[in-house]
Amino acid sequence: MAGQIEAGQIEKVCVIGAGTMGAGIAAQVANAGVPVLLLDIVPKDGDDRDAVAKGAVAKMLKTDPAPFMSKAAAKLVETGNIDDHLDRVAECDWIVEAIVERLDIKQGLYARLEQLKKPGAAVSSNTSTIPLEQLVDGRTEQFRSDFLITHFFNPPRYMRLIEIVRGPHTDPAVADRVEDFVDRKLGKRVVPTKDTPGFIANRIGTYWLSVAVNAAMDQGLTVEEADQIGGRPMGIPKTGIFGLIDLVGIDLMPLLSQSLTANLPEGDPYFDTVRDQPLIERMIAEGRTGRKSGSGFYRFDKKTRTKYAVDLDSGEYREPAKPARLPGKAERDLAALVAAPGKVGDYAWEVLGKVLAYSASLVGEIADDVVAIDDAMKLGYNWKYGPFELIDRLGPGLLAKRLADEGREVPAILTTAGERPFYRIEDGTRQYLGLDGDYHDVVRADGVLLLEDIKLNAKPLMKNASAALWDAGDGVAVFEFTGKMNALDGEVMKLIGKAIPLVASDYKALVVYNEGDNFSAGANLGLAMFAVNIAAWSEIEKLVAGGQDAYKALKYAPFPVVSAPAGLALGGGCEILLHSDAVQAHAESYIGLVECGVGIVPGWGGCGEMIDRWRKNPRQPKGPMPAVSKVFEIVSTATVAKSAAEAKGYGFLRDSDGVTMNRDRLLADAKAKALELADGYTPPEPPEFQLPGPSGKAALMLAVEGFRKRGMATPYDAVVAEALAEVLTGGDADLTDIVTEADILALEREKFMALVRDPRTQARVEHMLETGKPLRN
Repeated sequence: MAGQIEAGQIEKVCVIGAGTMGAGIAAQVANAGVPVLLLDIVPKDGDDRDAVAKGAVAKMLKTDPAPFMSKAAAKLVETGNIDDHLDRVAECDWIVEAIVERLDIKQGLYARLEQLKKPGAAVSSNTSTIPLEQLVDGRTEQFRSDFLITHFFNPPRYMRLIEIVRGPHTDPAVADRVEDFVDRKLGKRVVPTKDTPGFIANRIGTYWLSVAVNAAMDQGLTVEEADQIGGRPMGIPKTGIFGLIDLVGIDLMPLLSQSLTANLPEGDPYFDTVRDQPLIERMIAEGRTGRKSGSGFYRFDKKTRTKYAVDLDSGEYREPAKPARLPGKAERDLAALVAAPGKVGDYAWEVLGKVLAYSASLVGEIADDVVAIDDAMKLGYNWKYGPFELIDRLGPGLLAKRLADEGREVPAILTTAGERPFYRIEDGTRQYLGLDGDYHDVVRADGVLLLEDIKLNAKPLMKNASAALWDAGDGVAVFEFTGKMNALDGEVMKLIGKAIPLVASDYKALVVYNEGDNFSAGANLGLAMFAVNIAAWSEIEKLVAGGQDAYKALKYAPFPVVSAPAGLALGGGCEILLHSDAVQAHAESYIGLVECGVGIVPGWGGCGEMIDRWRKNPRQPKGPMPAVSKVFEIVSTATVAKSAAEAKGYGFLRDSDGVTMNRDRLLADAKAKALELADGYTPPEPPEFQLPGPSGKAALMLAVEGFRKRGMATPYDAVVAEALAEVLTGGDADLTDIVTEADILALEREKFMALVRDPRTQARVEHMLETGKPLRN
């Protein structure tokens, strides 16, 4: 066997089991830039003994949403089989077992691994059904010390939760090494959990879904009514309850139920939810298992663009039945929701009363504190609020009193809380209520910096309705977008103008960052359409010019600007990245100049910045046309990079820009990059261009005409593309002319204003606002 590995080193990983979870875990390791060995069984048929693992990688390269962040990541996955290549685990510092949930098969594998792996190399199981002590029964002391459970959530690339169980014999150094790796490299938030059936998220999540489905059937609700009441008002994703089951797969529900009923202690409230479900059994038998099959509790007809729902009595699909609006404050006030008359209040209380009481009863059993339970449900099931945050919104006293009034057991921690909330802010620090009745600080992982924590201790340096400026310490200021979807408007541009002199005077650097779901979806289209409808053309032009001025002021400010996107960074959100000295992007950043999709051209300097990037690209042929052609190809098709890694390939990010895997660490990483740039910083020199002019535009339009004739571009696509081509080729410029940055900005404004006056662009914008999808006119 190889020698003992050093602390902190995980340089190669082996994943055994190339099913959906195992392959997905391998892909995420590769996304982190770490080599990974993916092994599975030798197939019964065929000559290729590695076919199972190879097939898993090939399938992932075609899967949407993609497990790989780039095609380059896939090349880091080596494939093999456990008969011929298991000895190669000796090369690996962490071995992840993700095979079938059978104890005997897992133990047989561990017996072989025990003889092959190097001491100190971690071994973990992705199980959520088999106790750790049973898994390591009969293994050596060394193997036990290197073993833990790492429970990923599907899909592993996108789900941020990982539940980790340490056994009584687990070496803390080994567990710390794995936890640090999955945090920093794989981008997961580690939630420590007790070794109990279903751990945290699936224990509560499965109970919640069972209660919600049973109550909807018992109370005669429609699928739409249940999703309305049990959805957004409770902070549940917009899918609602039945929509979520469709998303994860209806056929998964009986499997989760079997796992829990086989392992939960006698008397657990979950057993009260278990019943025969003829409708669900019928749907599974008919192949109606949810989105993956095209039909589940909902079925979407693409031809009629109609979403049908199952009738919970007959099991047949029926016409959509939009529920009536919730009464009074029920949409935003939990107490009002459970107190609402009739089926709204009855259903809300049946779900919330049982699920919140169940969650409260499990503190100490499944996790040591309420924070772990809340984190697990928010990260694993995408709840906006965890169970104890929901209890605070409902009122701990109200919940306890109603449970008691109905003769139901009141969990001990609710009695301990009394009227006190589970969370409070004390001296600028968020605290939680413990089982001991005292409040304790919510502790962040080492190196994590969150704007939400900064806000607890400070007031903004300046703010308006759409943006704010904060002091992040160490001489770094943070500029935050605050509007809906972090859309950009004149107020954002005004605050940029006010922030620059303050930062120049009192700070070393500026980070553009926020903690919304999306960095920015671009310009505020709703505001733009309002201006169009009242023919306020001068106001629209003022907004375009104001954005150009603000972004150039950031670019040439006497301090470095680092943007730190996560989620969508589209249109104007992408353009601010292009004007920054550097970008520290979350790995899950989706970046693009999408303006052509709504019938306009980039108006805040994106055209010139992209040309400048591509003409400096060492892999790009020299001369005025290649860079222009590449930018035209990317921008005219409204291309969006589906990861930060992919964004580098399109030029939205530079090769030198940083990528942070863990969203919680993004601000700290961006701040460190800003401080690094601040030492001896000088602003960039304005670029000058030599562009191909009318002949270049003609060449680009020949390609567009070819796409139009083949039906790949609409007539209005060609109109928009022509305007973009004129901007990118420099208008009337000649190859011998020097085209300045200001010249390109003037062309952007001219073409933007011409297009926005066109009714066909207005139709595209209105359609996007109404449906969220582009109109192909």
